[in-house]
Amino acid sequence: MKFLGNSLHIANSGKLIARSSQTPSSGGIVFDSNKNKIGKVSYVFGPTKQPYVSIRLFKSADKDKIMRNCGEKLFVSKPKSKKHNKRRMKTRQKK
Repeated sequence: MKFLGNSLHIANSGKLIARSSQTPSSGGIVFDSNKNKIGKVSYVFGPTKQPYVSIRLFKSADKDKIMRNCGEKLFVSKPKSKKHNKRRMKTRQKK
């Protein structure tokens, strides 16, 4: 897990906005300081040196607790890579 940044506020859309020190990968899982899953990185915007990160919160995340703890440190993990299934080409058999 890497340090993501500090939480700022919850937007009208219901997403958590955070200020980051580096550009995180999209789709990464976000944790709070107690290692509880909060949500996923959905959008990165703003300046390249210190971008803002929009985090889509999970339904299990407590929004009231997050709002009370503005400025809390957040951490991010790498997103799980999707496995690509390659189809095997069928070859014709000569009779």
